[in-house]
Amino acid sequence: MPHADIKYSSDLDINAEEILQAIEETILGKDTGAGACKGRAYPADQFNHTHILVTVALLQKPHRDRAFTVSLTEELEKAIKAHIHQSCAFSLSVEYNLDTYITNQHTV
Repeated sequence: MPHADIKYSSDLDINAEEILQAIEETILGKDTGAGACKGRAYPADQFNHTHILVTVALLQKPHRDRAFTVSLTEELEKAIKAHIHQSCAFSLSVEYNLDTYITNQHTV
């Protein structure tokens, strides 16, 4: 299950939920087995320069090689920027979790 974090300056007028949905759809378009993408958005009231930083983390899989990652990054950039309607600094990172990363369900 991928994760997406959006950190952005609060003067940036964006709909973070739409961006998170676009990220999930883009990932699933490249990798149908990826599953739902857990997403969070963090607007920052204290900042220097208008900006957005998007970090997407996935589990390591054999088919997620360099070519896959480059292609996914390019597609994510386009999908995210389609939802940003003002000038800003833009950063995007597609990362892979380490072998020691645990993901499961906690049920009470």
